[in-house]
Amino acid sequence: MLSTPVSDKASHRLQRVPLSLPIRIEAKVNRNIVWNEITRLSDVSAFGAGFNLTRPVKRGRLIFMTLPMPRQLRNYDLMEPQYKVWGLVRRCLPVSSRLNEESYAHGVAFIGKHPPVSFLENPAKLYEITHRDEKGLWNFTEAHSNPDEAHLPKDQRRHTRFQIPVTILIEKLDEDGNVSVSESTVTENLSLSGASTFTTLDVNPGDFVRVTSEQYNAKIIAVVRGRRKAADGISRLHIEFIDHFFPLEGIG
Repeated sequence: MLSTPVSDKASHRLQRVPLSLPIRIEAKVNRNIVWNEITRLSDVSAFGAGFNLTRPVKRGRLIFMTLPMPRQLRNYDLMEPQYKVWGLVRRCLPVSSRLNEESYAHGVAFIGKHPPVSFLENPAKLYEITHRDEKGLWNFTEAHSNPDEAHLPKDQRRHTRFQIPVTILIEKLDEDGNVSVSESTVTENLSLSGASTFTTLDVNPGDFVRVTSEQYNAKIIAVVRGRRKAADGISRLHIEFIDHFFPLEGIG
């Protein structure tokens, strides 16, 4: 079977163009908390973009982007000064900086002008790409809770959970960022982007905590994504790191 030749115009839309255009990123931590960052593109096509951010966004999350996109690469709003598009994070990797500042390289697939209803109900929900539609935007579905990612490159996998006990200090933060209560505990498992940890604290999903590890010289803001009591009668917190990855170099 002969393949259909790709037109010059279609080929140009497929290519990643190295454009250093400004881009504004909006990411929702939960239904009430949103953070923004202005950065510059490293490359872009009609179907996705690459850029660095000072904080990580987990693979599978949706983010909202605003940029002065070249019109020939747009899928809609051809005459608007700014292109506003939702994207699904496909890659998030820590990168080195000459200034020794933390930075994370993100690769994002464009999914369209509006987010799904499920995202509006729960911005922490994760999604997976399925296929690209005729307009050039990516279709997606809700991610499986425990997917088989052995076939994926390492930079496109979710972060491995290590079953290791690490001593940490958890501090619950109030609306002003002050510590209301704290405890020393250990993790049940740990990854770059989150952890499960034993707890006696009165904290609930949506609360913010600060996690400190003297062993790994880390101090990270996290959000509580879940709380459960296991068969042993001990409560666990499931937390997601927000402003940094956990420094797991050398573990595993």
